[in-house]
Amino acid sequence: MERALQDKTAIVWFRQDLRLSDNPALDAAAKYGAVLPVFILDDISAGEFTPGAASRWWLHHSLNSLNASLDNKLTVLKGDASVILPEVVKESGAYAVFWNQCYEPWRIERDEKIKQRLKSQSIMVKSVNGSLLWEPWQTLKQDNTPYKVFTPFYRKGCLAAPPPRKPLSKPAKLKLISDILDKLTIDNLGLLPRINWYQKMEAYWNIGEQGAKKQLRGFIKQGLKNYKDGRNYPTKNNVSRLSPHLHFGELSPNQVWYAAKQNQQKVPEADLEHFLSELGWREFSNSLLFHNPNLPRKNLNLKFDHFSWVDDTETLQRWQRGQTGYPIIDAGMREL
Repeated sequence: MERALQDKTAIVWFRQDLRLSDNPALDAAAKYGAVLPVFILDDISAGEFTPGAASRWWLHHSLNSLNASLDNKLTVLKGDASVILPEVVKESGAYAVFWNQCYEPWRIERDEKIKQRLKSQSIMVKSVNGSLLWEPWQTLKQDNTPYKVFTPFYRKGCLAAPPPRKPLSKPAKLKLISDILDKLTIDNLGLLPRINWYQKMEAYWNIGEQGAKKQLRGFIKQGLKNYKDGRNYPTKNNVSRLSPHLHFGELSPNQVWYAAKQNQQKVPEADLEHFLSELGWREFSNSLLFHNPNLPRKNLNLKFDHFSWVDDTETLQRWQRGQTGYPIIDAGMREL
């Protein structure tokens, strides 16, 4: 690696925010100085939560899209981010690091470790919200405890809080640098499965920020009206198909929220409100995980600890083959 020549360099650590528009971390860094965009595939810290093959396939294409939008200046690295990121800071000569927050427990623990280490070296570190409409601590009950039931969470927690911030435009001035000599290519990450089972899927998805925006525009135009009922039928346009775009941050929930609200005069109120509440479910899931870090292993309601498991190989195989007799379940399994 070589030190950057710029007097003022800021690193943007891309994670689940693979976009340029409405990216608060990128926006802040662009105002600070020259931007060194970095992505680190950190399977070490992820441990048991390492993404599966389908997610890695999507990530491969999303990173390619992001890199193209960054004029091929995305620095791609692989390994323990808590070790690699401070090294990049030191050897690039960066004075500041910006990132959008993630809310999974293992990410929170790792990010805090990195933040403290960098601050001890007099590096400015700023983490901002680019992934949620409301922070988990903004939607608490009056006694400052988290909600455990969706309806009061959404009605009294979310809708009673200040409105989500308006989406940001892509930075008007973005001075990009890429001086890390031993960076990897996206292909070097080895994200694509060895068996190309994914070829069929590529025909159904337009991966990346531009594809995400196109999908959002199409859904708003063709699918938001009649959403409340139509969403129950997977073949209809009322299914938004925005989930993976949101997961990888090719779109922000703020962009989706306000794009929908801009059409409130064109669609029935019930359809709009139902769609917005689905974004509320995404907020609820993040809130539950944030306030209950053991949720992947422990029941939120302890009474479920006493439920017995059924050990039935034949029934399991019927589910795996999409032969349960429940149409929506079988259709989903057969599509997978």
